[in-house]
This record gives sequence, structure tokens and C-alpha cells, in this order.
Amino acid sequence: MVFPKKQLLIIDDEPSIRLILEHYFSTEYDVVVTSNGQEALNWLQKGHQADAIVADYEMPQMDGLEFLKRLRAHASHAATPLLMLSVADESSKKIQCLRQGADDYIVKPFNPEELEIRIKNVLNRVRA
Repeated sequence: MVFPKKQLLIIDDEPSIRLILEHYFSTEYDVVVTSNGQEALNWLQKGHQADAIVADYEMPQMDGLEFLKRLRAHASHAATPLLMLSVADESSKKIQCLRQGADDYIVKPFNPEELEIRIKNVLNRVRA
């Protein structure tokens, strides 16, 4: 029996990060990439659903934190797993994101394999 791929939404303003993550995850996930939180929110508001979201903290137009706040405010997306990426290794930013409902916070540069394991772990917890 073939199961459909889970949908992974990647939000990052850095083209190289988007390309690397899209390439890395495309064999196991249907990957959608956007360059900022507003684009991602627009995509979700069109009725699309993501099984998990990876969002950069600092982006133009709408940063990851504002996107996270708006995502959690919508009942249909409030429980969607979200992992935040950031170059900032400051405890205060990590705490701020986790308080707003991020499921994890990963500091750049990162290993895509580590991100993959963290995504799988959070998806397994959601499914349980």
C-alpha cells in the first residue's frame, strides 16, 4: 500500500537554504517553499495544509515569529508542527519562539539530517 507523501512547508528568504532543503526533503515529502511568512500565510489561507513547517526566524515582510503567532491564531493550523531556524543562538529568542508555540528551534548552520530527525520526531508525537 502506497501512502501519500506528507506536505512540508519551508519558509526561508535565503534561496540557497530553500534549494538545499527542497532537494534534501523532496524524496520523502511534498515540499512547498516560500520566501517569507506572508507568502506562506497566503498559501495556507488558500486552503492548503502542511503536515509540518520549517520557518526561518528573520525574513523580510513577515518574520518567522510573526508568522508563528498568526499560524497559532488560526484554529485550522494551530496544531501544525513548526520548527524554527535561526542564525541567532540567543536563549531569549529561543524562549520567545517556544512560548509562542514553536515545536523546536534549530540554530544555523545545521545538518539537514538532524532537521529531518527532528521533523520525524515531532510528526510521530502528533500522530500518537
